[in-house]
Amino acid sequence: MLNEKSCGALVYRKYHGNTEILLIKHINSGHWSFPKGHVEGNETEVETAMREIKEETGIDVIIDQSFRETVTYSPRRDTHKEVVYFIAKAKNTDYTPQEDEIADIKWVEIGRAGSVLAYENDKSIVNKAKNFIP
Repeated sequence: MLNEKSCGALVYRKYHGNTEILLIKHINSGHWSFPKGHVEGNETEVETAMREIKEETGIDVIIDQSFRETVTYSPRRDTHKEVVYFIAKAKNTDYTPQEDEIADIKWVEIGRAGSVLAYENDKSIVNKAKNFIP
């Protein structure tokens, strides 16, 4: 059994009094989710999340470690994957999709995110995060 670990975050911003979250659409799978990626070398979970968000979107973030949710699943028959999600406040809101991985990026009002997200795990993360976003 192969074990993989990725880290990412539900990235948010305040926009005209609303809380919006950043969603990315993956080129390979075509589904909307949060920026995340594999841990490299001796990176911490927070370092991985910050690097992956920057690589995939061009956005710098401030990670809130008081929110930490873990999702596990099996992407392939012989693979067990763990993904650690934080919440993160966007320092900048202009984004640039990573050309070879990301098909599209958009800011979505947090209450509408459930209608865009493909997976129940992601919808659950949004519902839990609502209580942590200031």
